[in-house]
Amino acid sequence: MRRILHTVRVPIQPVRAWVTSAPGTYLWLAALFVTTVALHRMSPDFEEAFLRQRSTNIHELSTDPVRVLIASAFWIDGGTWLPYAVLYTVFHAPAERWLGTARWLGVVVLAHVGATLVSEGVLGWAVHHGHAPQSAVNTLDVGVSYALAGVIGVLTYRIPRPWHLPYLAAVLIYFGTPLIVGRSFTDLGHFAAVLIGLACHPLTREAAPRSGAARRNTRAASGP
Repeated sequence: MRRILHTVRVPIQPVRAWVTSAPGTYLWLAALFVTTVALHRMSPDFEEAFLRQRSTNIHELSTDPVRVLIASAFWIDGGTWLPYAVLYTVFHAPAERWLGTARWLGVVVLAHVGATLVSEGVLGWAVHHGHAPQSAVNTLDVGVSYALAGVIGVLTYRIPRPWHLPYLAAVLIYFGTPLIVGRSFTDLGHFAAVLIGLACHPLTREAAPRSGAARRNTRAASGP
């Protein structure tokens, strides 16, 4: 029995080490799981009204911007959590491990807030000049995709040379094509978030910790 328990326990250790090395990512993901379960318990009409009050649309931003900017980052429109668990593990967790929680959170906040203000600002201009219907001021806009796009952008500086250039090209094509084809305010927000992530280069300086071997080599070179 002990041998069986030991066999089961071994794969858990790397997973636990990975999760604890990116606490912000997985606490956020856990919060999204709770809110997603809550959404599944709501009726469709109530869910829409509930999310609209937490939406970063023009009306809510002009009424209580801080509240909706925070609240919108904890709800997923559509109620599908598992794909975000994968995306957070692939992008957010490596970024947090690399940058540290504080700087990773800085990128997240800048991308989420900045892209929201850019996209809703352009939408507000379109409504004011008759290029979008007046009903667009109450559009439903919640989710974590702007922050994710910003982190995907900043990870360009983590990719080893020369592979960072194909990665950057793929990111720009992926987020730029919908903007050219669809030209929706959310497409603009995603592309703006990527650019904000790229503009966070100062936060990446000396972000990567040296390995234990590198530290030992440095101590050996400097002498006792």
